[in-house]
Amino acid sequence: MGRAVELAAAVRTRTSPNPWVGCVLVTAGGTEVEGATQPPGGDHAEAQALRRAHAAGLDLRGAVAYVTLEPCSHQGRTPPCADALIDAGVGRVVVGALDPDPHVAGRGIERLRSAGVEVVVGTLAGDVERQLAPYLHHRRTGRPWVTLKLAATLDGRTAAPDGSSRWITGEAARADAHRERAEHDAVLVGAGTVRADDPQLTVRPAGTGPDPLRVVLGSAPAGARVHPCLELSGDLGEVLDRLGDKGVLSVLVEGGPTVARAFHAAGLVDRYLVYLAPALLGGDDGLPLFAGRGAPTIDGLFRARFSAVERVGDDLRLELLRPPGPPA
Repeated sequence: MGRAVELAAAVRTRTSPNPWVGCVLVTAGGTEVEGATQPPGGDHAEAQALRRAHAAGLDLRGAVAYVTLEPCSHQGRTPPCADALIDAGVGRVVVGALDPDPHVAGRGIERLRSAGVEVVVGTLAGDVERQLAPYLHHRRTGRPWVTLKLAATLDGRTAAPDGSSRWITGEAARADAHRERAEHDAVLVGAGTVRADDPQLTVRPAGTGPDPLRVVLGSAPAGARVHPCLELSGDLGEVLDRLGDKGVLSVLVEGGPTVARAFHAAGLVDRYLVYLAPALLGGDDGLPLFAGRGAPTIDGLFRARFSAVERVGDDLRLELLRPPGPPA
């Protein structure tokens, strides 16, 4: 299952809106065959592993399949993976996590077991659920998983008093932020950021990953480098609903302090990604991480948990996850 998780990670940027899934088939004789989800319209992970096994002339009777997500049991763009495993004679299927998609939702497990296949569920479930968090969240709520990306000095400032902010973080952190863009279906900023910085919001260097859908809250000026983009306005929850309806599984919010506070205050952030630079502005007149009023007392302090802390070049990369609870 650990290897299946690695295979899924390798195709993370190529499968959306389908989940990125890995599969390892182990024959009764100990031969291993690997598969991973292909771009939309292509093989699912199980189908690719089965195709490779058949091409190699392997006997799969009594084989064990390790797959990170529950095999599908319905006809979509591709045939049901549960039926393909049964037809191949696989005797045991080890599953990382159940698929909450209403077309699956336990039916794949039921289909396998009704055909006499032994099924084990929950192996490395924590790792799989973290890896597939955007997909699982979208299937459960209809909305994309929201990551709020912030970059600040050690004293919590995102720009100098004159508005200048390039560059607070170093080259390694900026490259990591572009990798994050490649792993999200959409990147979102406010119209104010577009007017002030005229960002491209693409993945650089070009060709290192797919460019996300570019979303602007409000209207982007004609000629802005963010075009072509999707311009949305109104209630942020409704904005996320619209993106979810378009099949957007994850959105990276890169707006300034006003947009950051709006998503945070509305409880719509699932993951906070903060790049902290070893630099100090040394006063209280620079732009803060969030604009506007915060918690009035310490009892109202927002508390999360660090899910990862990593040094990236000279900077720190901090990840925080929203505490468990009902979605906003």
